[in-house]
Amino acid sequence: MMFARDPARLKDIQEAEVGFGAAEMGNKGAVGLRALYEVGGESTELTFVATHLAAMEWNLPRRNANWGAIMRGLTFENPEEVLSKMRRDAESRSQSLSSEESDASEQARLLREEHHEQDLRLQQQFHNLSVFKPSSHLFVAGDLNYRISTTSPTPYSAFPNLDPGSENYYTNFLHLDQLTRERLAGRTLHGMSEQPVAFPPTYKYVVDSKTPPPGTAGSSVDEVKWEFASHRYPAWTDRILYLELPSWIDSKMKVRAYDALPVIRTSDHRPVFLRVDVPLISPEDLAPPVSEVASGSASPGGSGVDPRVRLPVEIDPEAWERRVAARRREIAAGWTMFLGSTRQGAYILGSLLATGASGYWLYRYAYM
Repeated sequence: MMFARDPARLKDIQEAEVGFGAAEMGNKGAVGLRALYEVGGESTELTFVATHLAAMEWNLPRRNANWGAIMRGLTFENPEEVLSKMRRDAESRSQSLSSEESDASEQARLLREEHHEQDLRLQQQFHNLSVFKPSSHLFVAGDLNYRISTTSPTPYSAFPNLDPGSENYYTNFLHLDQLTRERLAGRTLHGMSEQPVAFPPTYKYVVDSKTPPPGTAGSSVDEVKWEFASHRYPAWTDRILYLELPSWIDSKMKVRAYDALPVIRTSDHRPVFLRVDVPLISPEDLAPPVSEVASGSASPGGSGVDPRVRLPVEIDPEAWERRVAARRREIAAGWTMFLGSTRQGAYILGSLLATGASGYWLYRYAYM
């Protein structure tokens, strides 16, 4: 969901989704919203991605693969429709060139040039429907699940704590953070930037069950007693990253705050928030000029080419069709779990079986 102080300022809202759980279902996945924000005669385009990547310490390669699935499959238009239209236009143009009066070598040259231009147009259109649309700002947030180890802790493992005087103060564990290491190595969150983390690990918390709930005698709304779970290394799993403004723009994002909220009773995570001033740069000005595309401008995130200039991976043309198929599997799995694991489902299943049995016996009585 996206909330706005003045919803009337949001125009042209688009949405996208991709699943990368079991059989590409959405038990793990990402959703995206894109909108044009207008105020005072100025406008800028904003893209937000919320995601939940693979869990467990040892699943680092899968988390990186999940991000790859987002880059390939989280598209705000159907790539297959774009591709089909391009094919029709290409066939029409090829027929037109073939009918022109010119020698064979000239026609071959014209066709090569036309195919090259068509390929460039297709790449541009795929770029525009991806999360890295060149004319849009981008924010990625969620339970990214990156840890500080690839193995579970032992009973003797050192845990981060909140004591500044301790050798295990949480800041001494930040160098182990998988997300920062993988991002700077160009293996995940390509081109993205993050404000330095200055808050404690956001996972995994165990809330004291004896803590009185709010509104009862002896309760305190401001304090929840907690401790870190002993079977998971505390880690900064919950993060918010952004695509910094490119080299051809003078302005920069101005981060006002990046912090974790207090521990809450209903989750083993601490939520995080980012407060940032986003310059009102028009989509036309934010898109890379031809000179930057030709030179392959460096990413403001510190690794590789700016994803506004060149996509890190190719778009999956069948992304929407794969999502439709996965959605059917989700519905089937959901109904199966509902009928097999809930009281209401058991009532429905029992009623269907009873109705079927009654119908069978009535049929036998009437016709046999």
